[in-house]
Amino acid sequence: MITVNKIDLKEILYLRTLFLQENNFQIRYDACHQRGWTDSYVLNYNQEKIGYGSIKGNEDLKDRDTVFEFYLIPSFRNLSLTAFSALLDSSMATFIECQSNDLLLSSLLFQYGLDINSNVVLLEDHQTTDIKIDNIIFRKRKENDDVFDHKAEPIGDYVLDLNQEVVATGGFLLHYNMPFADLYMEVKEEHRKKGLGSFLIQELKTQCYLAGRVPAARTDTDNIASRATLIKAGCKVAGYMLLGKVKNNS
Repeated sequence: MITVNKIDLKEILYLRTLFLQENNFQIRYDACHQRGWTDSYVLNYNQEKIGYGSIKGNEDLKDRDTVFEFYLIPSFRNLSLTAFSALLDSSMATFIECQSNDLLLSSLLFQYGLDINSNVVLLEDHQTTDIKIDNIIFRKRKENDDVFDHKAEPIGDYVLDLNQEVVATGGFLLHYNMPFADLYMEVKEEHRKKGLGSFLIQELKTQCYLAGRVPAARTDTDNIASRATLIKAGCKVAGYMLLGKVKNNS
């Protein structure tokens, strides 16, 4: 009853538009499609296209063995188990990776996956904050700014200035699904634990909205300090990245 065919990405983009509309949040692996790192499969029922599945590479993105997107038109959701099983058989995927806030695929992960784990927490904007820190100026980075060595994040387009010293930088990435953007920042080591990170994220959120984007963020699950910084700046946990092995291929 269900058939699966490998197909060009452009042939399932109209279905992916429905997927993005339903999942109205930042999709971590959205850019994999534009970068040519995915294989696309269309799901057919009685010769009607009822959904799609997308497969990406695992870790180094060379071997395309991980289901990371799955969508069925709502009126065919009763066929989810059959359709997903057919996708796994056709693609020979050995892993399933998804966001816990993607309810359809995460439910299938727990049905078909094992050894499920998470190492990334996803955050979304939740409320407006009014953090103020004396003598700190938030501004655009200048070409002649003397910026400290960064260990974790790229040098951002915005800085915190303390007495003409750059003590933090940050920005937001735009290669995610519209209208979302991904916040990032780094504070100079000797100026940490002073609330500068949360103040910077607060101001970056404003710049994000002014650019027509909705701020979002992600961090490692074991990075408690980063998560606390984002939450203090008005973000909240939106979900987790989940990864599991396909049971039949374990």
